[in-house]
Amino acid sequence: MAVRETGVSYYGLSHVEHAERDFQEMLDHNCTAVLLALSEFDIDFWFPNIKAVAARAKDMGLTVYLDTWGIGKWFGGEPPSLFLTNNPGNRQISATTGEPLAAACFHTTAFREYFFEICERLAAEVEADGFFWDEPHYALPKSYASITGGAGDDWTCRCGFCRRSFEAHYGYDMPKLLTPEVKRFRQDRALDILEAASRKIKKIRPSSKIICCVHATLGSYYVTENRGYDNWDKVARSDACDVFSTTILSYQLPRSFFRSITQRTVDVARRHGKCCQRWLMGYYQEPEDLGEIQQIARLYAEMGVESLFAWTYRGGHGTVLAAPRALGVWDAVGEAFGEVLER
Repeated sequence: MAVRETGVSYYGLSHVEHAERDFQEMLDHNCTAVLLALSEFDIDFWFPNIKAVAARAKDMGLTVYLDTWGIGKWFGGEPPSLFLTNNPGNRQISATTGEPLAAACFHTTAFREYFFEICERLAAEVEADGFFWDEPHYALPKSYASITGGAGDDWTCRCGFCRRSFEAHYGYDMPKLLTPEVKRFRQDRALDILEAASRKIKKIRPSSKIICCVHATLGSYYVTENRGYDNWDKVARSDACDVFSTTILSYQLPRSFFRSITQRTVDVARRHGKCCQRWLMGYYQEPEDLGEIQQIARLYAEMGVESLFAWTYRGGHGTVLAAPRALGVWDAVGEAFGEVLER
């Protein structure tokens, strides 16, 4: 089975005449789509050119998706958050220590209004084909994994707003332990904001395709990150997405893991009548033999992946996250796309 869509993420939003040359390079590398990574600063400062860049990409035949990149540090991504700078009282709070973290609590009224305003403005003014929910997640207070509890035993968010909401729903104070009720509450609330945003977008631009990309983790009995979007079936059957997507895998992982994650992704998407998407790592890390990129793309295509993207344009060339052979990785991605893309 051939892949129907191939694409790459892109940061170059400053000048449309520069983006035009980059878009032609994407087309030459067998891309049919581009994902515009929009930070809060980009949206605040470069908005006129975001509109121009998106319009030029579409004129050249690329499908355009808007990535709410790093917004509130609730979504994945390196850029800092203006919301966190201006709203220090709306941070996620560690359940165990009560420490405020560098991530917005996306349940608060202030953040929801901020995020919905961004979505509605983009939907109304930017000629794009859809939106990309980029690795939404609760912050992890600890950075190491525990075989019994995932990424440490601490979790978020137990701020005053979350505690009041939990008590209003369940009738008692939110525990400090990650009980089944707390897990359910976190998952429900995590999906609620995405579902509400998707409805607002489609009210303005009904044809918008919404992609929800969750972390590609095992979520097993022994190790789970409890990021709030761990129940893939719950995410895929929701109104938060039309395309179910799972994130990049390190080339250092065994190929059996690539196959397992991809099979689960395809199965979940099909079970709920959604398209499926997988990603190639095109930055920071690379396989010793760049031909492996084509092998992985071929594997994804054979397993039924319909949309295949790579992060990021030119292998991250010129950034601190560039692959060691960034331009070689970019060429390998282009060759892989050309091999698996349905013409």
